[in-house]
Amino acid sequence: MRIATWNVNSIRSRIDRVADWLERSDVDAVALQETKCRDDQFPEDRFAALGYEVTHQGFSQWNGVAIVSRVGLVDVEVGFPGQPGYGDPIVDEARAIGATCGDVRLWSLYVPNGREVGHEHYAYKLDWLERLRQAASGWLAADPHAQVALTGDWNIAPQDEDVWDMAAFDGHTHVSEAEREVFRAVIDSGFSDVVRPFTPGPGVYTYWDYQRLRFAKREGMRIDFVLASQPLAARVTDAMIDRQERKGKGPSDHAPVIVTVS
Repeated sequence: MRIATWNVNSIRSRIDRVADWLERSDVDAVALQETKCRDDQFPEDRFAALGYEVTHQGFSQWNGVAIVSRVGLVDVEVGFPGQPGYGDPIVDEARAIGATCGDVRLWSLYVPNGREVGHEHYAYKLDWLERLRQAASGWLAADPHAQVALTGDWNIAPQDEDVWDMAAFDGHTHVSEAEREVFRAVIDSGFSDVVRPFTPGPGVYTYWDYQRLRFAKREGMRIDFVLASQPLAARVTDAMIDRQERKGKGPSDHAPVIVTVS
């Protein structure tokens, strides 16, 4: 079984690329983030034509998460227990959706950006991640054999080698100790980064800003992850970052991350 995660940065703008990639990649289930559309705008028919089922949550041109699967898609859960909202008044955002695909409980997660260290959105990001940790540790406590994959755009570079130049990020989000600490806390609750062993750094990234020729200069960040529960991690036989999908005409600024499970 092959599972993947990909921040597509607008599914309607990139549906042709995503459909072509699915046909080439032989992926069984993929978690998508930043779909940037409402549920009624999601191009579900294109996926159905390829033999995939879809579940999606989206409210507007911001955020949006989906799961696309050809190995079953059941027990859909929109949002995780305790997931916080944002704003004044507080509103729910389309940032988390889970479903069982085959025998894997797959979550598509779009972690808040944080904007600036000290900003209220930064506090929201830390709270969001802590609530996710609490929910995820509860799933494993309820079933130690659970096959859970927490996948998506985490908007965190957990190690210095996960950014092209730490000096360029001094004082910024994505690399602050508070963000890294809560990321480690999720892992310590019973998960493993199953991609890193197959794609060791430095210089290995999943995201490159569109501006300043970051991709051509190899100036990227590693912020997209597949964190697997220990029973699922034991089944992982391979993983890769499909850097080719960052090339060509009209790419997302993120590359797909693919994991092979026995």
